[in-house]
Amino acid sequence: MVSAEKPKVFCVGRNKTGTTSLKKALGDLGYRIGNQRQAEVLIEDWGKRDFRRLVQYCREADAFQDIPFSLPFTFQAMDMAFPNSKFILTIRDSAEQWYKSLVRFHSRRLELRTGEKRVPTLADIQSDPYIYPGYLWRVRELVGVASDSREAYPEKSLKDHYNWHNSIVVHYFRHRPKDLLVLNLARPDSMKKLCGFLGFDYDGRPMPRLNKS
Repeated sequence: MVSAEKPKVFCVGRNKTGTTSLKKALGDLGYRIGNQRQAEVLIEDWGKRDFRRLVQYCREADAFQDIPFSLPFTFQAMDMAFPNSKFILTIRDSAEQWYKSLVRFHSRRLELRTGEKRVPTLADIQSDPYIYPGYLWRVRELVGVASDSREAYPEKSLKDHYNWHNSIVVHYFRHRPKDLLVLNLARPDSMKKLCGFLGFDYDGRPMPRLNKS
């Protein structure tokens, strides 16, 4: 089990970089995982860069992932609020791979909801009922990814934002290598790296594989 002295762990990789698998791995290591939905509904606070309610929320658990932790500015605020925390940046092999995974995942969500096998349109995204109708599009508006575009998945803007987010996380921690782990969960040694980073003995278990597109 994770002791009270263990630092908090923030998973700051973008969605569709294996964050659900990482959540399972951290839970298996004994971390209390924050309720994802409670954090996601604070997206309007994130848009204003008001992290007060998010900081309070983080006092109730040990590890956190996905929105708004997967977005820029959150990791800086959490670093200030919770000194000595650990940060994990999950990545894919390339921005192209990440983009395709994102589109596949949303397409699968649409198929499960409507039975239609196709890439979601802009109207689909704006009416998607996740959390509340339009939430996914509101996130995109707040993030500023092609907010004036009428494309459902503007490839260049999304890839550019993915690359930019990864670069600013790495740049922020460039003089603190013990505080940031850049992790590609597709690599066979990913679980071993995770355990070493967090101070656990590695017992040979593989990294969980969940929520694959």
